[in-house]
Amino acid sequence: MYDTVIIGGGIAGLTAAVYARRAGLSTVVCEATVCGGQIINSPEVDNYPARPHVAGWQLAADLQAQAEEFGAEIKFCAVTGLSVKSGKKTVHTSAGDLDAKTVIIANGAEHRRLDCDGADRLYQRGVSACATCDGAFFRGRECCVVGGGNTAFEDAVYLSSLASKVYLINRRSVFRAEPKLVSALKSKENVEILTPWVPERVLGEQGVEGFEIKNVDTGEKRTLPVSGVFAAIGMIPANGIFSGTVELDESGYIKADESCRTSLPGVFAAGDTRVKALRQLVTAAADGAVAASQAAAYINLAL
Repeated sequence: MYDTVIIGGGIAGLTAAVYARRAGLSTVVCEATVCGGQIINSPEVDNYPARPHVAGWQLAADLQAQAEEFGAEIKFCAVTGLSVKSGKKTVHTSAGDLDAKTVIIANGAEHRRLDCDGADRLYQRGVSACATCDGAFFRGRECCVVGGGNTAFEDAVYLSSLASKVYLINRRSVFRAEPKLVSALKSKENVEILTPWVPERVLGEQGVEGFEIKNVDTGEKRTLPVSGVFAAIGMIPANGIFSGTVELDESGYIKADESCRTSLPGVFAAGDTRVKALRQLVTAAADGAVAASQAAAYINLAL
């Protein structure tokens, strides 16, 4: 019986492990692949406090080492479910069941990637799914954002203060974004909104050298002279295995407030997996700290 089982070895999960061990909780982290989460694919992280210009894999490795130094156990196994009986939580994994007094779900969410030629090959080499993370690398250059929702417009507004020109590409002539965001973007002199266009091909060998798009109505093709392509077409939380245990919103994110408490007592959600306004390394780390502190409080009060 562990005091806490942490599902996911990303920034949120590893930070939770550090704080859980500092609180004296017996702690195990379950990670299906490699610790660090999405950040290990970033060649350089420039927006984490006090760690500028650090490689994503290095930041993740340092945090994993810190968690293990404090005594957290890390099991490389896939989590297949979570059940609760008489207050006892059981995390079902590919390596067997783990019983726990508390559970912290920190399995993250994945950005939807562009489905066009060259997008995967040049991912993290000019193709990105996070303008806040990578926008500063394109200061003074042309870039584009694909999408028509709030995130796409927020990303384009953000990039307009960095890039020399920003193109926003959407397959429809109407947008899902809030009207105030649409108005804000249209007021930017260095922004061009292109509808109805869809991605066709990302050009370049070692980095992005252009972006070919196609008009949905006419079939016309156009090549944009951009060095950065940002996808803002949504995220995919992998929370289906928890749907019968904790409450999810309509998009599949776990409903949890800033306390990280879910609808099930003793189960907490941290990082990108939960409903939140900003999904960044720093907010994931903050969630991990909060979730572990709440888990410790839950155990102490239960005792």
